[in-house]
Amino acid sequence: MQKLKRREFLKMGAQGIALATIPFVFKVNPLMAFASPGENGKLGDYYRHFGVDEKIIREVMAAALEKGGDYCDLFFQHRIGKWVGLEDNLVNQAYTNIDFGVGIRVIEGEQTGYSFTEEITPQAMKLAAKTAANIANQSKTQPPEELKLHPTPGYYPIQTLWEDVKVDTKIPYLQKINERMFNNDKRVVKARVSFSDSTTYILIATSDGRVVYDYQPSASLFATCNAEQNGRKEENYFGLRGRRGIEYYTPENVNRIADEVVKKTVALFEAVKPEGGEMEVVLAAGSSGILLHEAIGHGMEADANRKKISIYCDKMNQKIAENFVSIVDDGTLPNQRGSLNIDDEGNDTEKTVLVENGILKSYMCDRISANYYKVKPTGNGRRESFRYSPIPRMRNTYMLNGPHTKEEIIQSVKKGLYAIDFTNGEVRIGAGDFTFYVKTGYLIEDGKLTYPIKDVNIIGNGPQVLSKMVMVANDLGLDESGGTCGKAGQSVPVNDGLPTTKVSSITVGGVTS
Repeated sequence: MQKLKRREFLKMGAQGIALATIPFVFKVNPLMAFASPGENGKLGDYYRHFGVDEKIIREVMAAALEKGGDYCDLFFQHRIGKWVGLEDNLVNQAYTNIDFGVGIRVIEGEQTGYSFTEEITPQAMKLAAKTAANIANQSKTQPPEELKLHPTPGYYPIQTLWEDVKVDTKIPYLQKINERMFNNDKRVVKARVSFSDSTTYILIATSDGRVVYDYQPSASLFATCNAEQNGRKEENYFGLRGRRGIEYYTPENVNRIADEVVKKTVALFEAVKPEGGEMEVVLAAGSSGILLHEAIGHGMEADANRKKISIYCDKMNQKIAENFVSIVDDGTLPNQRGSLNIDDEGNDTEKTVLVENGILKSYMCDRISANYYKVKPTGNGRRESFRYSPIPRMRNTYMLNGPHTKEEIIQSVKKGLYAIDFTNGEVRIGAGDFTFYVKTGYLIEDGKLTYPIKDVNIIGNGPQVLSKMVMVANDLGLDESGGTCGKAGQSVPVNDGLPTTKVSSITVGGVTS
């Protein structure tokens, strides 16, 4: 990580002039050459990028399999992440992260041996491979197969590499959002804006002969607003994230970030605390999909079912929801935060149907779980970085459109809650019990949205909520802000979505009557 001194950055940000690019020194291998998305037919670029070739890789694999493991793979990763932030009307912080290394995994049955090294030399990699090999104890060994390049799609095209976007190019975006937030409403007292981006180069080689590579961009332009009215303070946030290039952040999108975050914040001044108890809850299209992700999606990850800790472990091909409820986990959506050309095991990504017409059809599988269930991997093997072994994780998880309309659903509710944004959730993955704080929402009274709400928790059980989804609209939306999912100490980028959905009953924590 490299930081620009606060005093120097404050000075440059206050001047409002072009800012020099933050330099960084990158010393790994002098033979490395960056590959670009337009060069995806050149495996040699990625070999040179990591300073390896097929001979070296197969020698490392042979060391990994010397004690008889069933399978091994090598996961090379180089990530460059940059962040610049504005607070107190000044661009006052920036940093660059560089991560580089290789993870080596050996599998024997359902057991995994794993080791990694930040030094990509034959000696260091063989030492790491021998460490991972200790999981196995067989006299019979099998040499790795000849590597063959496996083609991959391109689900996140961008026009300009983030490495080529200088920090002084990003400063006006922060300043424009900051200025517009204050101009939008005199009650705004503080604005915080950040612009982050990363590019990740990945090369994966497996002992069964597959070699794949990927270039993964990611970006986030995010704002937080604090407002004050008559001594009362409120805060809210909004941003746009995805596997995007800088061309996505058009003047229209930049203005929308400022307008939306101010609108969501000042609306809280009119918010009321509703009565608590069991009531109908309408989940808004888009960002309320986090409830689907947390309370339901995790229970459909294959490791939780293989280990018999998920409530869905004995529900395959059974009816778990109404006929109009279908849920997918999709790695193929263009430029979405959770999309993947390949997963972190080198497997093909896909659109995995989890629930079809109310019936549980599939789990999200990595290699180990797929072998256990005797199915092909679904492309859900994911890891935070080369320092971690992959496990089943979600990508973009969402519910498909249903037969109703948003207007029908709202009008059908006599007294209930319309939930838009959630935060500070807690979920027990196995059972699916959850508690979520509703950050943005409205009361529904006599079929109409009335007052904004605040300080509201909803409490329930994911599988039960799934069975109580009684109306689903035809207005599917994805969360534009995306998210980061934590599991087993690892965080990965994801997204989720939902059409407007009515749940017949959820416990709402509010004012007691």
